[in-house]
Amino acid sequence: MTLEFENESGTELGLPLEETARMVIEAALDELKCPYEAEVSLLITDNARIQEMNRQFRQIDRPTDVLSFPMIQFDQPGDFSFLEEEEPEECFNPETGELVLGDIVISAEKVLEQAEEYGHSVKREYAFLIVHSVLHLTGYDHMVPEEAEWMEQRQRQILEQLHITR
Repeated sequence: MTLEFENESGTELGLPLEETARMVIEAALDELKCPYEAEVSLLITDNARIQEMNRQFRQIDRPTDVLSFPMIQFDQPGDFSFLEEEEPEECFNPETGELVLGDIVISAEKVLEQAEEYGHSVKREYAFLIVHSVLHLTGYDHMVPEEAEWMEQRQRQILEQLHITR
C-alpha cells in the first residue's frame, strides 16, 4: 500500500501519525477484502484549512473533522469486482499498478477536541476518522439509518481488531 502523507497542521497529536494511518488503512482494506494493493492520500491540516475545503467542496462554511474525496464511484459499496471491467488508467496508478482510492483530509484540532469531548484517546479518534473515511472511499455512506448502522458496526469492528478502543 502507498500512503501519500502530509502533515501541515502544526498541531501535535502525540502519536506516530503516518505509521498509525498506514496500519489503520491496511486493516480497513483487509476487512473490506480489497483484492488490490491501494494508494491513499492523507492530509492532516487545521480547522481553518478544512473549513475552506468544506466550503469549497460541500458548500458548508464551518470546520469539520474529516473530508473524504473518493477517486472511484462504486456501483455497490465495497464491491471491487467491477474494476476488472474498467480501463486500468481509470482506477489504477499506471506507475505502481495500485488502486487509487482517493484522498482523506483530517483536522488535527478536531481530533483533539473530539477525543476530549467523547472521552477517549487521541489515537482512537484519529483512527476512527481514518476508518470512517476509508469506508467512504470504498463507496459506503451513512445517509440512511441502515447504512449509518452498518458503518458504525464496521468501524467499531475494525478498531477492535486493532485494539484501539474507547
